[in-house]
Order: sequence, then structure tokens, then C-alpha cells
Amino acid sequence: MSHPLDPRSPAVLDDLPGANEIRTGLADLKAGRHSIAACLARIARPRLARAGLIAPPATPADDHAELDLYHLLAPYGPNAHSRFNALIRQLVSFEHALDHQRRSLRHTPNNRTRTLPGDRADSR
Repeated sequence: MSHPLDPRSPAVLDDLPGANEIRTGLADLKAGRHSIAACLARIARPRLARAGLIAPPATPADDHAELDLYHLLAPYGPNAHSRFNALIRQLVSFEHALDHQRRSLRHTPNNRTRTLPGDRADSR
């Protein structure tokens, strides 16, 4: 069982904005469902992999995730673009919070830096 401060622990996402949407998206991807949440998780995959929360993608970046998201929002009619922008802002907020949390987790209580999954030796 992983410790709640372990970056691989699902509890790491608990307080991040949009975490529920990302969790839903990851579950949808795993189940093969094409959903708005799945598109957001596809867009966030590189950042989630760098944080050690998912395995690194076996294929290159998913260049069509944003377009797929926009197509799923088409039923919103004239509001589709606003909805798209709101979801992307939420995702960016999630990614920034994840990065901030990751930087915080790198430092142990005695101010010693530790390596987390996804860290590169030359990134410090």
C-alpha cells in the first residue's frame, strides 16, 4: 500500500482542482470510452507520466486530443468554444497544482531533496 504522500498514490490528486475529472478520464480511457473527461486525461498524459502517476505513454504525444475534445463539445452549439476554453483552463490549473505539489513533495522535513518517479538527474 502506498503512503498518501507517495506521488504514485491516488490520494496525491485529492486536493487538486479538476482531479475528479482527470480520475474519471483515466477510468474512461482504461475502459475504452470516448468522453470529455477522457480527452482531458489524454491531454494531461505527459504531465501525469512525468509526475509518476501513470506509466509513460508508449506512443508519441496525442496531437488530436484537443480536436477530439472540441468535437465532443459541438452539441453545446455556440457555447462549445467557451466550454472548451473553460475545460482547458481547468486542466492547466490542475497541471500547475500538480507541479507545485510535486515540488513540495521533493523536499523532506529536514530540507533534504529526494528524487521522485519521473525526475531526471539533470532537472534540478
